[in-house]
Amino acid sequence: QVQLVESGGGLVQAGGSLRLSCAASGRTFSSYAMGWFRQAPGKEREFVGHISSGAGITYAADSVKGRFTISRDNAKNTVYLQMNSLKPEDTAVYYCAAANRRSGSRWKGDYAYWGQGTQVTVSS
Repeated sequence: QVQLVESGGGLVQAGGSLRLSCAASGRTFSSYAMGWFRQAPGKEREFVGHISSGAGITYAADSVKGRFTISRDNAKNTVYLQMNSLKPEDTAVYYCAAANRRSGSRWKGDYAYWGQGTQVTVSS
């Protein structure tokens, strides 16, 4: 069982930055691939990026590539989402998720554990 708690969301102007954190419980955090997703009002939850266990290989969706960076600190049981050059269309609730596998995935169904989400609002 893994429990996830996101933090770091808030209101920011377009062009600004935020760093989201996702703290995980459990002693096996390092063995889990982690993903970030987001959901805007009236839209489906969409993939943002993922990071593998072990070597921490990352992958980002085209919509955020070059602006968002995922990292993890296994000693702190935490995964991060650094968001730069934010745009109003990045406004959403952001969720982290954990998958009991080595490689990350774009698919929501591959993740067994989810956080409660943190709101990010980007004003124009």
